[in-house]
Order: sequence, then C-alpha cells, then structure tokens
Amino acid sequence: MTRIFSGVKPTGHLTLGNYLGAVRQWAEVDQHRADALFCVVDLHALTVDHDPGRVRRLSQQAATLLLACGLDPELSTVFVQSHVDEHARLSYLLECVATDGEMRRMIQYKEKSVRERERGGSVRLSLLTYPVLMAADILAYGADEVPVGEDQTQHVELTRDLAVRFNQRYGHTFAVPRATPPAVAARVMDLQDPASKMGKSHDNGAGIIYLLDEPDVARKKIMRAVTDSGTDVEYDREAKPGVSNLLEILAACEGGNPQALSGVYESYGALKKAAAEAVVELLKPVQKRHKELVEDPAYVEEVLRRGAERARDKAKPTVDAAYRAIGLLPPA
Repeated sequence: MTRIFSGVKPTGHLTLGNYLGAVRQWAEVDQHRADALFCVVDLHALTVDHDPGRVRRLSQQAATLLLACGLDPELSTVFVQSHVDEHARLSYLLECVATDGEMRRMIQYKEKSVRERERGGSVRLSLLTYPVLMAADILAYGADEVPVGEDQTQHVELTRDLAVRFNQRYGHTFAVPRATPPAVAARVMDLQDPASKMGKSHDNGAGIIYLLDEPDVARKKIMRAVTDSGTDVEYDREAKPGVSNLLEILAACEGGNPQALSGVYESYGALKKAAAEAVVELLKPVQKRHKELVEDPAYVEEVLRRGAERARDKAKPTVDAAYRAIGLLPPA
C-alpha cells in the first residue's frame, strides 16, 4: 500500500493557504487511498528564536485543527514529531551523508538566514541543517509520496538524493519518495503581497486568512486584497497576480478551475465578494469542529498518544536498520 507522510510546522496559526494547499487534500483524498501519516513537526519550530510556551500552544492548536479539518485517526496516523524519537535518531545519520554545500543551496535557508540577520539575530545551526531533519521525517517511514507545496519540493529532492546516496554506500535501506503537489491552489499567495506565499509566520497578518478568523474578519481581509491595474477579471499569474490569486482561492473553495472563472465576474469588487463568501462557507465546519475539540482536550491528547505509538512502530525498524547499515553496534 502506498505510504504518505507530510506535516505542518507550528510557527504560527494555520492559514487558508495551509488548508487549500495541503490539509484538505490530506483529509478528502490521501487518508482514504494510502497508509498516511500526518505530523505536527514541532522540532522544526526551534530553528529560529521562539517562545517555548507559544510553540506548545501552537502545536496543540495545529493538532486540533488537523482533526477539525477532517483527518480521521482511524484512517490516518496523526501525531507530534517530538513524541517519536526516531526522527532525531535518523537525522544525525543523514547529517553524516549530507554535505555542507547541499545545505547552503537550500532556498529557504538563504531567505530565512537573511531575514534573521536583518533583524539583528544570529543564525542557528539548526536552520542550516533542518532539511536533513525533514528528510529523516520522510525516510523513517518509508514514505512513497510527500504531498507538499512548490516551496518544499527542493527539500523532497534533497531527501531523494540522501536516500539514494545512503543506499548506494551502505546497502538498500530507504524507499526513495516523490513530491506530489496539489493540482489547484498549491501556493496560495498573501492578499496584500501576491508575490509572496500566504505564510503563517508573517509579522503582518492583513493579507493572511487564518483558519480561525471570524467570518467578518475574513471578509474584510479579502475585500481589502490588493488587485491589479485595469478592470478585466482574468487569470494571468504574471500580468494580474492579485486577481489571479483571488481566482485561485475561489476556484479551490468551490472545487473548480481558476482559468474557467476568467471573465465570469464584471468587476474586482464582485470577485472579492464571491471569494469572501466562499471562504467563509468553507471555514464554517472547520471552526465548528475545532470548537468541539477544544472542549474535549482529553480526546485530542489520546489521539496524539496513539498516533505516536503507531508512528514509532512504523519508523523504528527502518531507523534501526539504518543504524546497522552505517556501522553502529547494536545496543547490548
């Protein structure tokens, strides 16, 4: 059976981009067709300066939202990364296979290290090496597919390279995964800056729809979205990035195609109103279920405990095999 692994990082509140670009497909498609593991990758949140209490709160919220979005613990394995030691165990072995040059070529490292220096902070070593931890997340489970957005495909390519290199040097140990980006709205952009991804950790949230935004808040953000010169409502990512982003959001909410919506709306205002209502309707059941789960924290805790147990059982044989293959003595 095909095995899938993917995760969300608790560095901010989950957004409409996270949902349309990843989580909805996990819930509606992936968990029904494969042995699927979905993880709150909390160790990745430690690569920059952070508040420990906030990381814990956001990790709990992310796990709760994954369940609210439709992940079923009877169909898929939902867990927290730091609850399964095999992630960190394998990460070090892969650091012994990866190269410094590979790490420094990662686009996200280049971008995030620049921002960190601009803020006057120091760049943590973990920011450089976290793609190896991401590779360990994937390879520990023998994942065949990794549903990711466009910005993460480079990391999956690194994972493939490390798996092949390890297998060639030390004997076949890892499955070689492939990235599987969603067909529509794989990269939802910021409403105020349609050249940038709708990221959950941005300082300014005016262009970000959070999954827990109240309906009026979501509507206002969309009605204030940046558009483009001219008046034609056409899908053209290069010439009309703002309008195209709204068309992608609307199409993804309704299960349609953004190109097919070109010319349907007579004005930018009409498009914004339609997109706003579609987003509000999309988020209603998620927010309702989230409220129910918040009132039953013991259930969420039990889901994560059982998920970690299942994940550990799946990962340990592969990681133990990697330890043997690379030349480490088994424990007495």
